[in-house]
Amino acid sequence: MRHNRFGTCLLAVSLGTAGLGSFATVGAAQGARSAALQEGRGWDDVPPGFRDVQRKGFHDGIEGAKKDFDHHRRPDVNNREEYRHPHVPESDREDYRDGFRHGYEVAMNHMMGEGPR
Repeated sequence: MRHNRFGTCLLAVSLGTAGLGSFATVGAAQGARSAALQEGRGWDDVPPGFRDVQRKGFHDGIEGAKKDFDHHRRPDVNNREEYRHPHVPESDREDYRDGFRHGYEVAMNHMMGEGPR
């Protein structure tokens, strides 16, 4: 009987402790979203100052991250074909990749509840 009480208490404490991490993650994600809303921006808004090709890369990066997340793939921008071989003029490739990488990171952080970086 005494072992059952101890086991029950131990189980309750461990479940309670495990739940605290979940609340902290949810709270951080909600805090990041509310900060973006207060600034009048959404988490998926293109950062100010991006050129057109960077904007396209940013949006494509978000879409690539969504696909990886939905298909339970390891988050790695280098695994995206559109990042490695972008369909833009060669002179625009680095700007496109810069925007893509940024969009991918923002989307992954958002979907994993980590907030902006």
